[in-house]
Amino acid sequence: MTDDLSPTARALRFDRDHARRLRALAYRMLGSRAEAEDIVQEAWLRWAEVDISAVQHEGAFLSRLVTNLCLDKLRSAAVQREHYVGVWLPEPMLEDEALFGWAPGPEKQAEFAQDVSIAFMLALERLSPLERAAFLLHDVFDLDYDEIARHLDRSEAACRQLISRARKNIKADYARHEVAKEEADRLVHAFMDAVRSQDVSALAQLLSEDAVMMADGGGKVAAVPKPLHGGAQIARTFIGFAQLPTSASWRLVPAVVNGLPGLLILDDSNGGRLVQTIALAPSAEPGQVGAVYIQRNPDKLGGIRMRVTNAAADPS
Repeated sequence: MTDDLSPTARALRFDRDHARRLRALAYRMLGSRAEAEDIVQEAWLRWAEVDISAVQHEGAFLSRLVTNLCLDKLRSAAVQREHYVGVWLPEPMLEDEALFGWAPGPEKQAEFAQDVSIAFMLALERLSPLERAAFLLHDVFDLDYDEIARHLDRSEAACRQLISRARKNIKADYARHEVAKEEADRLVHAFMDAVRSQDVSALAQLLSEDAVMMADGGGKVAAVPKPLHGGAQIARTFIGFAQLPTSASWRLVPAVVNGLPGLLILDDSNGGRLVQTIALAPSAEPGQVGAVYIQRNPDKLGGIRMRVTNAAADPS
């Protein structure tokens, strides 16, 4: 491979051939779109200094570079998470963003939606950085063991062990519950109707008995500080918040959040500003919601907030 590209041509090829996949990898590794963007930007800066003629496979080289940058970030993030205020949830991603424009073919769309779900991302959080990297590279991005070994600078045997441990932990913490679009729409609208009518009983019936609610305020805004368990308790708490005077101008908009049925809450008294996202994970019991994930941390809403603002300014 020759290195006769101009800087502009090299940048265009990086963006066209690699950037979307690298962002998808970094987002799954870090749970943050902003950090994923920073990692890919750093990868580009390093790539711009590389002699391409000495690189056999661009994609493998860049995936390895991004993986190592993410591993460094995860090691420092582990320390930061120990001091995180309240519940940590990943930065939300809307369906039409398709992980910054990268998504698999139609035959893998259901699996893809599950593999960016918040429950899946939380299960990944419980893995060590190396387990997380090895598992994602193999089970999500379909790399062979020898490629993963080169990515992680480990033996193939060590990588097999990492992936085996990760699978066991993922299986223990996370089970897929695929739901048809019609059922997802029904859950969202039933949830919205119960909130709008402030009907505690209706909301409690929609939630499973063992449902959990998690809210991430990041210490920046008010949020329930610990996971809340039980459909009845969640319903009373949620409707209690909906009855507050500060919630009177909130508007509920259906959305798909991290592959899950959900909604955006906008504050019409503040120009339609995004207040929070809600993702509803279906329960194993048909027709019920098993988990409610609420993202309120303004630092994690910036990307979606900008898109909502731009959409309001340009309705066409």
